[in-house]
Amino acid sequence: MRVTPDEKRFTAIYDACRQHVWAYAVSRAGRQVADEVVSETFAVAWRRLADVPDPALPWLLGVARNVLRDSHRADVRRESFAYEVGRWTARPAGDIAEDVAERLAVLRAMATLPEGDREILILVAWHGLAPRDAAKVVGCSPAALRVRLHRARRRLLRAADTAPGETGQGETGQREKQQGARPGTRPQVGIIGEEMS
Repeated sequence: MRVTPDEKRFTAIYDACRQHVWAYAVSRAGRQVADEVVSETFAVAWRRLADVPDPALPWLLGVARNVLRDSHRADVRRESFAYEVGRWTARPAGDIAEDVAERLAVLRAMATLPEGDREILILVAWHGLAPRDAAKVVGCSPAALRVRLHRARRRLLRAADTAPGETGQGETGQREKQQGARPGTRPQVGIIGEEMS
């Protein structure tokens, strides 16, 4: 059976982007609906293959975002996200290395943010999109995205500073003071902030 150029192109896009779209869906809605979001996203991509630009990932993430927004599962999405964060943060702190503890602090802080802030931080810091590409996903101008990103980053830093049990006291607080960091600010949060600049 002969493969058409459109089928070849679609297969190449699917192979290159499927995992990224799935990871985005998990980060926004949890594993329970991620496969369905991926299926619907690539069904749209197949129907509108002529509209898919190169690179395809920002366009596909925009479609996935619309699929999530249009679904009737807002409560399921919130519960799924809470479940995912719970899975990521449920490990006892005494059994893990300091860098993992810092990552967990960031995840806990992320869970307190509004969904719009989480989405922008996830797109830029976790999925590695440039602000101009993230702007395409959320449907705004690059300048507006940068403003939203700056505000989201500030809210993340505040959330990490006020997280329960993160007082900045003791050995960690002393080390932060010696390194010039504000007490209570986790180094991992700073790293994420730098990545998003």
